[in-house]
Amino acid sequence: MDFSIYDSDQTLSWSEIEDMRKGKQIELEPVYTEALVPVDKCGGLRLHVLGSGSKGNCCVIEGPEGALMIDAGFSKKVAFERLDALKISRAKIKAILLTHEHSDHTKGLGVLSRGLQIPVYCTQGSSESRSVSKEVSPYIIHSRDSFDLAGIHIQTFPTSHDAREPIGFRFEGDGDAVSYVTDTGNLSAEAKELLSDARLLALESNHDPDMLKNGPYPYVLKQRIASETGHLSNVQAFEVLSTLISSRTQTVIGMHLSETNNKPDMSIKTLLPGIGTSPIKVYAARQNRPISYQ
Repeated sequence: MDFSIYDSDQTLSWSEIEDMRKGKQIELEPVYTEALVPVDKCGGLRLHVLGSGSKGNCCVIEGPEGALMIDAGFSKKVAFERLDALKISRAKIKAILLTHEHSDHTKGLGVLSRGLQIPVYCTQGSSESRSVSKEVSPYIIHSRDSFDLAGIHIQTFPTSHDAREPIGFRFEGDGDAVSYVTDTGNLSAEAKELLSDARLLALESNHDPDMLKNGPYPYVLKQRIASETGHLSNVQAFEVLSTLISSRTQTVIGMHLSETNNKPDMSIKTLLPGIGTSPIKVYAARQNRPISYQ
């Protein structure tokens, strides 16, 4: 039995990957069932994506001793429904970590912090925004920090986004490593170092450049998205991917896909050449479908 999370418009079988590498067209048919990765079938850490995109972002990084929520971009009702769908114990979640203060990452911050009775951790810059300060009194972490929560070792690094003090994360525990970055227009050498050599890499793959260029967004917004303080495109993610993976890497997830300027199969097809012949599974996270990744 294959315990991977095979939602066919998010990932591909090995035969489909080989066909794609040979230039064949792959027909992607959505499957509306989810499956969990049993703990004994994966590393010490798991990443659960409750949803990822411009309408809301919320993930859970889970280890043997506890779990941490990354961002809080959904209402309590939606977040709890998706936690329940993935069979994640709410009691296991010990804190909320914020990447930055934009509303698609914080709209449920207050209700989720209170509903789960857990603290919030964010940078000083994020804490000064109204979307954070009016809802919670967070613990302050630095954009270059190292600390432990819920049995998970966390390292932070600055990202390049039009926010007050945005960050990405590297999580380590039980001999495992997961790296996580969204909402950044580029990746510094420091960011690349902390993203590299993880078993699971969650890497922003926000838009297809041609779809963005020819799409319905106003010119000013297009410029913002494509800027150094905007979002990584599929192409930018592909260009950096080969420098981030290693023999340890098993899974790559394209994150924060634009529903207007991207498609899951486009993200996957663009990222695939970046892994070369490595037997790495490539996925694209979705806005409205919670998935657990090994």
